[in-house]
Amino acid sequence: MNKIVYFTSPGGDEMAILPRAELESLRDAADHAKALADYRRGKVPGLTPGQALAFAEAPSPLAFWRKFRGLTQAQLAAEIGIAQNYLSDLENGKRTGDIALWMRLAKALEMPVEELVEPED
Repeated sequence: MNKIVYFTSPGGDEMAILPRAELESLRDAADHAKALADYRRGKVPGLTPGQALAFAEAPSPLAFWRKFRGLTQAQLAAEIGIAQNYLSDLENGKRTGDIALWMRLAKALEMPVEELVEPED
């Protein structure tokens, strides 16, 4: 474990200085704990092996989760107020959309927005 330095600020706050790698490790652990808690509360459904294969083969997480929720592109597009062809472009990576759009998609699909986007490499 890396060295963590504890101190008290001039304002009386207890503080710690730690290496960036340690901070990233703590963030990763917190993200994992949140994802596990969401799964246990039913916010993020578990996938069967067949569904996991469909997820891997889908053009994007958005396309998979829309189908998983039993919605057509036309239905989801109408629900969030965009054209069906725009949603198709989002699913196929031809367009990106802004954060407000992705938040509407997440709300309509009842899941965290992080589940709808491709992870960065």
